[in-house]
Amino acid sequence: MEYNILEWIGYLASLLIALSMAMSSIVKFRVINLIGATLFCAYGFLIGVLPVALLNGFIVVADIYYLQDIFRKQEVFETMKVRNDNKYLLRFLDFYHEDIQGFFQGFTYKPELNTYSFFVLRNMAVAGLFLARRENGHILHVALDYVVPEYRDFKNGRFIFHRLKNDFIADGFTRVVARATTSAHRKYLKKLGFSETGKGWFMLRLTD
Repeated sequence: MEYNILEWIGYLASLLIALSMAMSSIVKFRVINLIGATLFCAYGFLIGVLPVALLNGFIVVADIYYLQDIFRKQEVFETMKVRNDNKYLLRFLDFYHEDIQGFFQGFTYKPELNTYSFFVLRNMAVAGLFLARRENGHILHVALDYVVPEYRDFKNGRFIFHRLKNDFIADGFTRVVARATTSAHRKYLKKLGFSETGKGWFMLRLTD
């Protein structure tokens, strides 16, 4: 019985290491790899194979170090506004079309409705695209808040909906609304402080 438990620990550790290799997000890779390496380290000690334990112990330390570096790193966030017919914007939407559909099912770009848009830059690298429009004078209706795979750590969202909050208010917005069609998008909105209002719609109050 004890042997079977150890065997399953080894299987689970192997599965997590393999899964981490499939992550496009560096943060997800490090976190899942850390869990897998920790299990492998324990597995190595429990079965008495010291090289396995020591190697994975080193990987655990490396993952912790790089995760701390990622979360402590002071990144420079900026926005770059674009016209609705910008060629790079159109090429960006085309290039990431399939991935966008995975989070925003049924999304179709409508230039005439894209009246408030910008790219999010992180240390001058394009990390995401924000497309929205004004409704009823004071509501910011988000059509797309897409983040490229390499930057999916919620920092983009916090920058847009928290650090840019005063900018939105200065532009006359009191509410932000968005519709989630996938579980990943719903989780994202809830983590950023949006409240679900029904039928997939979410709202964030900018002012009381």
